[in-house]
Amino acid sequence: MAVTLAGNPIDVAGTFPKVGDTAPDFKLVNKDLADVSLADFAGKKKILNIVPSLDTPVCATSTKKFNDAAVGNTAVLIISADLPFAMNRFCGAESTNNVVTLSTMRGAEFMKNYGVAITSGPLAGITARAVVVLDENNKVLHAELVPEIKQEPNYDAALAALK
Repeated sequence: MAVTLAGNPIDVAGTFPKVGDTAPDFKLVNKDLADVSLADFAGKKKILNIVPSLDTPVCATSTKKFNDAAVGNTAVLIISADLPFAMNRFCGAESTNNVVTLSTMRGAEFMKNYGVAITSGPLAGITARAVVVLDENNKVLHAELVPEIKQEPNYDAALAALK
């Protein structure tokens, strides 16, 4: 699938998961600098809100919207290249207490394993924007690689997949 930044094509590497796939495991870094894997959320449905950086308006908006929509036995994971310190500051300032922030700082393989590794243009080295919804057994229920980095994801489709 083609991805653009302000209408300009960018290269994205890796294999983006499809509905029905089993999501690959990962090791990412939480706000306490501890390694976290997909197994740490066993038994829960998961929304993986993959964003380039919480320092951008669209990423901030998607994080707040998924924070507000977080319910029940669902873990909302915000995944970006931001350092855990910056992600923690953002969540404190925005009162987004219903999300778990995870950094790719020691988990760069996540970007290729999930098909979101930007490899060209000014954002090379960070993630494209995507939302992946998983069931309790890490089966992909919804997968959206947002075609334009500056666009918001389809929140309704992602949240509907949880029902």
